[in-house]
Amino acid sequence: MDSESRPGSLTHVPGTGRPIPEAGPELVERWRSQGGELVDLLSQVRELFGGVAAFRLGPAPTVLVTDPQAVQHVLARHPQRYVKRSHRARLLVGDGVLAATGEAWKRQRRLLQSQFTGTGMRRYEQRITAAARTTAKQWHEYARTGQTLDVGGEMRRFALDAIWRSLTGHALDDGTERELAAVAAVAAALPTLPADVTDAPDAVAADLARIDAVARHAIEAARCGTAGPDGPGLLHVLVDAATERPEYTDRLIRDELVTLLVAGHETTATTLTWLYLLLDQYPTAREQALAAGAEGSAQRRQAIQALVHETLRLYPSAWILPRHATEDDTIAGYRVEAGTDILVCPYLTHREPELWPDPDHFDPRRFLTPDGRPTHPGAYFPFGIGPRACLGLQFALRESTTLLEHLLPAHTVSFDSTPTKAAYGITVRPDGPTPATLDRPRT
Repeated sequence: MDSESRPGSLTHVPGTGRPIPEAGPELVERWRSQGGELVDLLSQVRELFGGVAAFRLGPAPTVLVTDPQAVQHVLARHPQRYVKRSHRARLLVGDGVLAATGEAWKRQRRLLQSQFTGTGMRRYEQRITAAARTTAKQWHEYARTGQTLDVGGEMRRFALDAIWRSLTGHALDDGTERELAAVAAVAAALPTLPADVTDAPDAVAADLARIDAVARHAIEAARCGTAGPDGPGLLHVLVDAATERPEYTDRLIRDELVTLLVAGHETTATTLTWLYLLLDQYPTAREQALAAGAEGSAQRRQAIQALVHETLRLYPSAWILPRHATEDDTIAGYRVEAGTDILVCPYLTHREPELWPDPDHFDPRRFLTPDGRPTHPGAYFPFGIGPRACLGLQFALRESTTLLEHLLPAHTVSFDSTPTKAAYGITVRPDGPTPATLDRPRT
């Protein structure tokens, strides 16, 4: 359907390029009256008006981008034209690399990038494996005793253990875990707070103070040269940088530490939780992954990675990526004015039937067969693409795959109940507990 035949009005912009098709006010008002989630409005806009479309929640239009070529244009080809502004998570992560912009972001990313390459990742493989073995041992005990566990809670503890070992060289202890539960509490509260909030409101002030105390203690230990049993970690890299780079104050080191904690465990834990919920609906997917090859084989690892990728297709790490146009431009033939807010939405791109046949069906084979998935880089981007793509992509895939190599062959999970909907915040997470029991361990 071309733009002239779609319902709604048009955003008329002078200059080259076609006007962007825009949803009429009646669609937005109907959505508001129904009390729907933002994703519901975006889904309707995408279905009615296509992969570059506008809608208004205020006086100015916001442009939704889901078309793969337009996605690549915004995120990868012209990131200097489409920038991040104030990040909602800034209250939690401060000036860490997730929220930083401009030259500060470039310097911070350059320092961290080498830690997450293939070579850099080898420093953390043993720590990830140790965290996976700890979880596997605990699951063996759950299965032996028949104790109920919360799958989401177990995934959060594993992912937090893996990133804590990588940051500090120490295994996660119970006290640190209790205090760092404040990270998830603040992250869950962020969508309910004003986007431009800078001072901690009463609702999260106590949790932020707990996070700051943990960070302060860890930084002091790293500065004193107190490495863990596995040697120095990422935090020591940040502390060492402060000796040559005055911008790495204690506050910035704290912000980077919290950024790595948030990015290094919340998204992985959510992905693994969704994966187990999906395997509950599609049990043959687990059987196929285990049958792909022997334990430790490249074939089995590839099949397990396909489980993770298909989960990330349905529930990407960041379901929406806001940008702001700094200059006039043309996206996929449509004119965009400087000052326009852009929402790139991997959640919807990954569910586009023209790109992903039967898009709501969980089918890991999409990532195992030559023609199973679209090849355009803008069609699958659960960690973003371009210069602001997530630094921890390889870390997240490694820890997810390593844990599943330990748990999938040993246990099947039986959920007592499952969440009935998703919560759309910084991530897309199951909206509720995930109590389950495990089969008895193999002898």
